[in-house]
Amino acid sequence: MDSDYVGYAIRHTRILYAPYRRIESFGETRFNFLLVTEPMDSVGECRVRSGWVEAGKPRILKPHRLRGPETEGFSAEADRFFDWMAEHGMRMHALIQYGFQFSRSEVQEEYLHEDIREVSERVVREAESKGDALSAVIEGVDDAWEISLLRFMIEMIQQSHEINIFDFKRHGLL
Repeated sequence: MDSDYVGYAIRHTRILYAPYRRIESFGETRFNFLLVTEPMDSVGECRVRSGWVEAGKPRILKPHRLRGPETEGFSAEADRFFDWMAEHGMRMHALIQYGFQFSRSEVQEEYLHEDIREVSERVVREAESKGDALSAVIEGVDDAWEISLLRFMIEMIQQSHEINIFDFKRHGLL
């Protein structure tokens, strides 16, 4: 997977329904996801993947220990995602390391003969009606669905980072 394709997948991923909750500062957080994609060259068909992504307990890092993100359970596409981010000046200068873990064994796939827009709208309505504070609905690129999932994870880190820093400072850890 080349850099242009990673960029394409990032640009064409949309978070349709975001979790209300953010990454816990002092514990693990498990986000449930539904990822809706349209197979290339297929109109009126889509695939819905479901599973979970877990953010481990954020850890404070000292400057000499800062290193790149760690992924577990992802294919080589994850490395290309972070390479693409670095190539485009999107470095992760965090004081906190977020340990995401992803298990393929928890991913379910459902192939539907319906329009992606209709399925996306229905899945969002269902997520809203359940009111699960840790659920997300993502619309992404079928061949690069892991990149779409990684983009969601990065967005959750960005939205949680300030809250986590505040919590660590409040407890005298930073």
